Amino acid sequence: MKKIYHLSSCSTCKRILDAIDASGNGFVLQDIKTEKITPAQLEEMHKLSGSYEALFSRRSMKYRPMGLHEKELTEKDYHDLILQEYSFLKRPVAIVGKQIFIGSDKKTVEGLEAVAPK
Repeated sequence: MKKIYHLSSCSTCKRILDAIDASGNGFVLQDIKTEKITPAQLEEMHKLSGSYEALFSRRSMKYRPMGLHEKELTEKDYHDLILQEYSFLKRPVAIVGKQIFIGSDKKTVEGLEAVAPK
């Protein structure tokens, strides 16, 4: 399976999708704003990543207004927050077979580009 969870309005996500030619390389794309992440999908991401915290974005516009920066969050908190609000998922998340690529840092994108044939 080759799937990418992204946000269509995110310029960083668009840049990465274009760089790997996601559509041309057979990736299934899921815009997490219009098609919410299911608990089963989140569980699959968790199995591959090892933690919900790794999937959680502290850059979300809702992180500080909700006072989350002042709390000690548990794995259950990260799980529940990601399911509750799409912007808490670190984007993009790409799954290629048994590999997961989370976020947009250079090393992650280079890894994703390496498994996406040109």
